[in-house]
Amino acid sequence: MKKTLAIFSPHQNSYSETFIQAHKQLNFNIKFYYGDNLPNALESENDIFDSSLSARVKWHLLKGFSFDEKRILFSLRKEKVDFVLAEYGPCAAESLRIIKYLKLPLIVHFHGHDSSEIGILSKYEQKYKEVFQYASKIIVVSNKMNEALLNLGCRKDKLVINTYGPDESFFSLNPGFKEKLFVAVGRFVSKKAPHLTIKAFKKVVEKFADAKLIMVGDGYLLNVCKVISETLGLKDNIIFPGILNKEEIKVLFENSIAFVQHSVVAENGDSEGTPVAVLETQAAGLPVISTHHAGIPDVVINGETGLLVEEHDVEGMSKNMIRILEEEGLAKKLGDAGRKRVKENFSMEKHLKIIEDILIQL
Repeated sequence: MKKTLAIFSPHQNSYSETFIQAHKQLNFNIKFYYGDNLPNALESENDIFDSSLSARVKWHLLKGFSFDEKRILFSLRKEKVDFVLAEYGPCAAESLRIIKYLKLPLIVHFHGHDSSEIGILSKYEQKYKEVFQYASKIIVVSNKMNEALLNLGCRKDKLVINTYGPDESFFSLNPGFKEKLFVAVGRFVSKKAPHLTIKAFKKVVEKFADAKLIMVGDGYLLNVCKVISETLGLKDNIIFPGILNKEEIKVLFENSIAFVQHSVVAENGDSEGTPVAVLETQAAGLPVISTHHAGIPDVVINGETGLLVEEHDVEGMSKNMIRILEEEGLAKKLGDAGRKRVKENFSMEKHLKIIEDILIQL
């Protein structure tokens, strides 16, 4: 009989969190709790409140927990949960009292901002220490994140580096490398620095007037980027289609020459984990033009599977984009090498197997 795994996540189905949706494929009876750092809903259930008489009696007898904590606590009992996988550090921190009370084994999966953003680290400094002490394992997605959590006080033997894997369907794509078309896929937020990608692309257009850039996604910097694009005279060169589905993105990849993303550490400390879009790009056989940031150098080898520059090096990024256009065959060479390396080292199957093996051993 399969054991029951509760997955705690702040969001039910955020379009940028495909890795969390993939965790629902783990080979257990999955109960997906969502709604906030302390989840307040159970997927496929209208209400997680147990209204039976015995539950109501126990509810009133249980002291020291908030209403929301009691709702989750009694639901975990009702669903006979065997262990918990908490997505993001704050989710683990906010639900730790419940998990400890029920003596449930806990695995915490850090993803990016939860290990780097100054405000989060300040707010959860003490709770993170408690999480590190109680959790059986702490999963991180990059060497940089591993180092960050060591510095926050997590024991080395509890940390597991487990990079995401791309959707397998991207491996079937065949880019033509015939168009002067660059593509960016990601949220319009500070750590992805879309405005720096636009500034780099401006220099590309000065040399290749027919070059195009499609920037897929949404976010609070989208309108700012549209203004920057128009101000730089790039209205006819840059397209902002908004959020696209996976099949639409695949079409873009097949018609593009390279993927571009100028990731940086934001002013508030927010950093990437390992961007799934970078892995999917390489699986599709496209080269990546990006930065030495967070987990990107773990999956993109500069000069072999893509071209990387230091953060904020707009000039260097421009030169790499121009190089892709000028050197015939370079895009395909880098793309083929990237696809091979991702297929051998970063599959979703491998990512899920590592998590399953950890849970089985609890």
